[in-house]
Amino acid sequence: MREELHRFFRAARGAGVRVSPAESIDAMKAVADVGFADRNILRDTLLLTLAKSQDEKQALGECFDLFFSQPEVKDAATPEDAGEDARPDATENETQPGGDAGAPSPELGQLAQMLMSRDRNAIAVAMANAANAASLSDIRYFTQRGIFSTRILEALGIERLRDDLDALTATNPAEAERLAAALEALRENVREVVSQALVLYGREETENLRNEILRNAPLARLERRQVEQMKALIRAIARRLRERYSKPRKRQRRGHLDTRRTLRRNAAWGGVPFLTSWKRRHRDRPKIVAICDVSGSVAQVSVFFLLLIHSLHEVVEDVRSFAFSGHLIEVSEILDTRSPEEAMREIMSKVGFGSSDYGGSFVDFEKGWMRTVTPKTTVIVLGDARTNNLDPRADILRRISERSKRLVWLNPEGRMAWGWGDSEMPRYAAFCSVVRQCATAKQLERAVSDIVAAYQ
Repeated sequence: MREELHRFFRAARGAGVRVSPAESIDAMKAVADVGFADRNILRDTLLLTLAKSQDEKQALGECFDLFFSQPEVKDAATPEDAGEDARPDATENETQPGGDAGAPSPELGQLAQMLMSRDRNAIAVAMANAANAASLSDIRYFTQRGIFSTRILEALGIERLRDDLDALTATNPAEAERLAAALEALRENVREVVSQALVLYGREETENLRNEILRNAPLARLERRQVEQMKALIRAIARRLRERYSKPRKRQRRGHLDTRRTLRRNAAWGGVPFLTSWKRRHRDRPKIVAICDVSGSVAQVSVFFLLLIHSLHEVVEDVRSFAFSGHLIEVSEILDTRSPEEAMREIMSKVGFGSSDYGGSFVDFEKGWMRTVTPKTTVIVLGDARTNNLDPRADILRRISERSKRLVWLNPEGRMAWGWGDSEMPRYAAFCSVVRQCATAKQLERAVSDIVAAYQ
């Protein structure tokens, strides 16, 4: 059962439950105390020791039910069964060839005997042993179903069964027909076992593959069904960035041991370090001003960018967010006080999906919020720089650049399109510290990570 629990922990991680080595050890100790006799007690024990939230409790319960449930072994439908249904008063000797009640021939192999005698328990145990021998828990992708099905059948003894089937075909066609039907039912049972294992052990890899495809998908061209998946991915990206950049700050608060000062302070005790001294170097957390174009196809990219930025409060000290198309408004309070869905609906209802006017929006920012830009501020502009042939007011962007620590421009369009048509990207780029293409979640994560890492 130790190996069985290890496989369960792997399946639980694939279901989204974070199981650390220490937690798995605690769970195994608890299971050793309660035993395996009562399935409900075992389930409650694992939920209490592993689940850390209501969502994890639900996911772990579903994983437990699936993991410890065995697919029902199906019998083959044979002509003799149909005869029994049609003649309920008929005796078993009448329905079986030769009057021997269908007893398997002694010359048959073990698998053939189990199938002919319809011993469900023996077949279930044999399939479980064969699955372990085939390392079924290593399955990761749906394309491996055929490979593992073949491995399990080989471990069961499919080669000997084929020989038995050939021999019966020559000597007893009726028995051969029964064995062939049982073999087909066995194949179906094995396919179900493999499919269940794929759900248990392949979920994590499938999720990772889907997320990797989604990370590289253009944000502006997501289908409706992918939007919710992308929101979940953005939340995961934010959590990963928080974990990555909050740990260095904890070390910075403590500092590094100052060996020379520590030795001097403890000279009276023969150098025994009763008192310690630490080197501390103060680093400011980044202050960010985000100015996002929410017009047309750029809107969806800006939505995900704002969601990501406002999920980094542990790393970013201050975020002021602004959205514009024809005119510019501050949306920081909306993002802080509303749910993501409500916030985006309100922002779009106020300024979304209009024709972009970069010059007019920069004028609005200069009049109302230029004082928010200080030498500690990183200003991020996210937009395609297409001004609809209006005055781009690059002079205001220059003044923003002069007041800020850095000016970063993230453009969802490909670089080949910059400067063509009404794109003013080359003119704006002259005043930017960093100019990057940012059309996918992967590029968005990398851009935000680089901005936060510059303050570490």
